[in-house]
Amino acid sequence: MELHKLHVILAMVSVLFLIPVVHGWGADGHYSVCKIAQYNRDCKDENGVADRCVAGAINNYTNQLLSYEKGSETYNLTEALLFLSHFFGDIHQPLHVGFTSDRGGNTIDVHWYTRKTVLHHVWDANIIETAEKRYDDSNVDELVDALQKNITTGWADQVDSWESCSGNNTACPDVYATEGIKAACAWAYKGVSEDSTLEDDYFLTRYPIVQLRLAQGGVRLAATLNRIFK
Repeated sequence: MELHKLHVILAMVSVLFLIPVVHGWGADGHYSVCKIAQYNRDCKDENGVADRCVAGAINNYTNQLLSYEKGSETYNLTEALLFLSHFFGDIHQPLHVGFTSDRGGNTIDVHWYTRKTVLHHVWDANIIETAEKRYDDSNVDELVDALQKNITTGWADQVDSWESCSGNNTACPDVYATEGIKAACAWAYKGVSEDSTLEDDYFLTRYPIVQLRLAQGGVRLAATLNRIFK
């Protein structure tokens, strides 16, 4: 993967994590059930309509973009690219595949240090904002640079596995979602209850998970686009 392409993709995904988009990072985002036996079984919205979750959306927009080879005029491919990029960010945020019962942490009130918020928003924005203030001079580009450096050093031996997609599939959202489910249970929800105050202990142990998921999302989006536009 060319480094400058990866930089652009990582920047795109990082911004997606910071800026709310309709039906994306808000209360009506995508959610499914923790510890599900098979993700597609539960890939339904609150009305029971199938293929409405983030994994279904990724498959949908990937297929739309693949139609470019045939010169299809059925889809708006620019819109499909934007939505695909957005949903790649979504599926790598663990609480987008969290419990449906608490709307992915949206009904769990917590305090992020002294600020009242909800657990979902902590993972959407608060952890990243705190890291930027502490480590990156509130600059998203510095955050991206740090992730990019880790991708080429500490995570270098994992990148090939992140990029790969079994069965000759263009994208593998079920894999990404399964990872997110495990992270939600092991890290996002762990030690949190209604009105918990989350401070340095939570931030310092969870920020590495956020970094990892941002990096995986960026690498996988780039690899998927390379497979689509080969």
